[in-house]
Amino acid sequence: MLMSLMHIVPCMSIILLAGSRHILPLVILTLCKSCSHVMTIDDVEDWVYQQLEDTSHLLHGVIHSNGYGHLLRVNGREGGSRVLTGCHIMDFWDRLCKTLAVRKVSVMDVSKKYGLEYRLLHAITKGHPWYGNWGYEFGAGSFALTYDAYKSAVETLSSLPLSIFLPQELKPSTRLQHIVSFYQSVSKNELVNIRDLFCFLMKLIYDAHKSNSKVGDATHKKPCTSSGVLSWNRADVVRVEEAMFRVLRAVSGSNWVSYRALRGAVCRVAPPALLDHCLMELSGKLAAEGMVVNARQNSDSGAFEYRLEAQNTSVITTSNDSCVANCPPSEEILKKDLKFLYESILQPQTMLSYGPDLTRNLAISSAEKLLDCKQFVKDYEHDKPSSGNGVVVCLSCQLELVDQSEEIVPDPPAELVVLPVNATVQDLKTEASKAFQVVYLAFRRFQAEELLGYNGVEDSTQVKLLGSTGSVRVRGRCLGKNGLNKFRVERGMERWTVDCICGAKDDDGERMLACDACGVWQHTRCSGINDSAAVPAKFICSRCR
Repeated sequence: MLMSLMHIVPCMSIILLAGSRHILPLVILTLCKSCSHVMTIDDVEDWVYQQLEDTSHLLHGVIHSNGYGHLLRVNGREGGSRVLTGCHIMDFWDRLCKTLAVRKVSVMDVSKKYGLEYRLLHAITKGHPWYGNWGYEFGAGSFALTYDAYKSAVETLSSLPLSIFLPQELKPSTRLQHIVSFYQSVSKNELVNIRDLFCFLMKLIYDAHKSNSKVGDATHKKPCTSSGVLSWNRADVVRVEEAMFRVLRAVSGSNWVSYRALRGAVCRVAPPALLDHCLMELSGKLAAEGMVVNARQNSDSGAFEYRLEAQNTSVITTSNDSCVANCPPSEEILKKDLKFLYESILQPQTMLSYGPDLTRNLAISSAEKLLDCKQFVKDYEHDKPSSGNGVVVCLSCQLELVDQSEEIVPDPPAELVVLPVNATVQDLKTEASKAFQVVYLAFRRFQAEELLGYNGVEDSTQVKLLGSTGSVRVRGRCLGKNGLNKFRVERGMERWTVDCICGAKDDDGERMLACDACGVWQHTRCSGINDSAAVPAKFICSRCR
């Protein structure tokens, strides 16, 4: 959260409901105008928690009256919308925030795409999270991660060469190697690193989805061709195809021949690039004796397979086999390949073993950092108000509390104060007090006492005589016996300490536990306890041990 819970403020909650054509603004006020019921902190928090549990909202954002907001939920078509995509909803939210002159908005990126953590997938393909398309940038990372660590992890992981996953010999031997080799062969551009591979695959999925969404479009796309195929001599292509026909004729019955086996059988006939080109163009080719080559991609192994069939034989697709004759892989197959590659190359917990170990450990570390960076912020950076136009005086007023520990109450952001052109210093103190009293429950008894930097200036002095700085700082205190102590800060009123070996010094939202000896809190993960494992009944940290 951008603001501490101590700074409880009236807010407006923007909700876009599924199946509704209306945007519902729900305004939380500290005092109900109808029944004069005073909203308590518990009322606000209970309401917020209830809304967070409602997954039917297509859009749910909260904007506080101090100009700070939080984007809590975005659900596009994958989340239940019949019409709107996530991009449509984000475009609306961004325009709304600009219209309302919002200062900053935070978002917790836990979104998924195709069932995969999108903050990792999108960072690899675009270099930033999906929310970055609308200007959201790194806000804070868990486990003491910094912006530089985030950017370094993006570059390190996305630039890993695909050659480390491929065998030294000509033919692939594993499913991962086969799939990587396949997409390298069908791409018109050279796929060199992880970013190239996932960008190409995401584009294929987008094109396939766009093609499927066209009503009544019965045309098939032409098969993908590998790079550099226009230079092949027609006689060389025919020679390779005839060699492949001979291999397929030798197969008995209706057995399928895998891409790898067929390529290996004719590996001495032509260079590897020409073999890959001929294999991708082989589907639908006419062989002798009225036979035609049929191709499919096995959904279990991901391997392309071929066999000869009678020219008038219809193709039967089973639940485990997807026909790909005369067309690129289907959207379903592409998504399965994407998930397999994601789990094999990007996901730290399922990443396959490959060498060298140093490179794999670096990939795991980089992927974990990207997954641990969930908090992003957009600063709208509106034009700062001028000091006045001759009719009024506009000042950005910053507050400073007297005799208050920074640990208990951090200073709130500046508020805009508009005064008559002949306003005095006393008028400024009065209006500054009102500005913070109205916005923050914690400052309902705040009184500005001193204008910093202007020692000796009388309260009767006109503000316009102080100069056209455009900003001032006032110091004051919250009157009353309890002051601010009755308001909770983000970590509560308890005196507790975070000091984790990762460098974290405060609660970052990750799971923590306290040492039973010294009482210091640290991450369970940093203490060697998996997130899925139960917290031990008694825990002693490494320092106390």
